[in-house]
Amino acid sequence: MVDPSLYAAFVVAAFALCVTPGPDMMFIVAMGGRGGPLTGVMAAVGVATGALTHAVAATLGLSALFTALPALYHVLRWAGAAYLLYLAVKSFRDRGEPGEEAAPVGPGRLRAFWQGVVTNLLNPKVILFNIAFLPQFVNPSMGHPMVQLLLLGVTLVLIGLAVDASVGLLSGRLAALLRRSRRVARGLNIFSGTVFTGLAVRLLAVPK
Repeated sequence: MVDPSLYAAFVVAAFALCVTPGPDMMFIVAMGGRGGPLTGVMAAVGVATGALTHAVAATLGLSALFTALPALYHVLRWAGAAYLLYLAVKSFRDRGEPGEEAAPVGPGRLRAFWQGVVTNLLNPKVILFNIAFLPQFVNPSMGHPMVQLLLLGVTLVLIGLAVDASVGLLSGRLAALLRRSRRVARGLNIFSGTVFTGLAVRLLAVPK
């Protein structure tokens, strides 16, 4: 159902895109830095879940809503920026007390997952990217273009998950070593808050 040569080219292009630092990767690094390796991985899984939702939506043609209702794009953009600023405030207010590391981290990992999902879903540029990027690797003569689009979308999500989970794991391990110092822990929280703020500004400053 897919053109092997086009699919191979897509895998190479998708990997190059996924290893290039972007908003999702910076978000995952920030989450891993705050909560540790597993938190970083859970944030990556959350981002991948959001990305998969976008891929399915693009395949089903729901993205046409952005054309019919331009205001919807801007509503999602502002909602996404507001959510990122909320995460930034939480990070800036975290004093990085050494005793915090002894607290149960399970709920934190679950929150990291859902924050990854919400952050990705509230970024309408992801679905617009799918619309512009995926069709380039569809061969209509092979038939079932919707199936081809879905396969390409899932492939992109899986490659992104592999890369982002590795990044979250590594950033979390490094942070776990550094967090033994209260000053460094506070610095990691400030870094996370700065990243979230920068992502919010970027989302508003670059609408398309």
